[in-house]
Amino acid sequence: MSLFTSVDHGSTVTKHPGLAAKEARAGRILIAPYVIFFLIFSAYPLIFSLVLVFHHWSIVGPLEWAGLDNFAELISDDVFWKSITNTLLFIIIHVPLQVVVALFLAAVLNENIPARGFFRASFFLPVVVSGVAVTVLWKQLFSTDAGLFNQVLAWFNIARVPWLSSPDWAMPSIAVMATWKNVGLYVILFLAGLQNVPRSLYEAAEMDGAGWWDKFRYITVPAINPVVVIVLILSTLGGFSLFIEPYVLTGGGPMNSTLSGVLYIYRQAFGFFRMGYAATVGLALAVVVVGVVLIQRRIVERED
Repeated sequence: MSLFTSVDHGSTVTKHPGLAAKEARAGRILIAPYVIFFLIFSAYPLIFSLVLVFHHWSIVGPLEWAGLDNFAELISDDVFWKSITNTLLFIIIHVPLQVVVALFLAAVLNENIPARGFFRASFFLPVVVSGVAVTVLWKQLFSTDAGLFNQVLAWFNIARVPWLSSPDWAMPSIAVMATWKNVGLYVILFLAGLQNVPRSLYEAAEMDGAGWWDKFRYITVPAINPVVVIVLILSTLGGFSLFIEPYVLTGGGPMNSTLSGVLYIYRQAFGFFRMGYAATVGLALAVVVVGVVLIQRRIVERED
């Protein structure tokens, strides 16, 4: 009868084949819930969505073969392209604002300031609060008539701004709100990167007469470049998944100026029950996401 052997702290330990089989069985039992969850909620929906792009389906009826009709409609769908343009506009505003604000706050919180722990927790708190609750709160702040922002402007005799009712202001307003909601997560990531930068580099730079900007540009930014890449990719992916903010604040209006790609998918799927076309829109959005992230990563790596 063969034996399995393993080394433990310099000594040889024999393991009975029956015990090894029990351990392997226990491992399969422990991993089974995750595998089942993945197959049901990830793999199956993904495969089924790829099937749907070639069919018409209204949820309650049978699948009807559509061939390439969904793709042909997508190409000529002005509302779809409007939603992609809106999403890209949101990302152009939101991602740089997110990175700058998060890096600034992280740099401040990395210093030995009073109540530093309190401020770190305060900035992270909106991340764990319900997105719907936060969005409803901001909807009151953005109110044209009684919102806090316009009341502050009135104190300085500045005309009221139609934050959510103007096509020019709606998407930038949502970008600001989303930045406030998510910035705490990226502050934590930047803090982790900043705390790994050796203090000796700053001390050597100060001895050479380097100022604050020189230290930030030539030491801090290169040292935390991997974190910057992670923040850029995560915030970009978050931007493409924009849904709760326009759904609650504007419903995609005014004049579809805040209609995001994900919100358009939701409308087609659960508003018009066009599951096949919604799957096609989702596939096209996924292709756009992959393309933007690859371009973004290549630019950042080239700069590095």
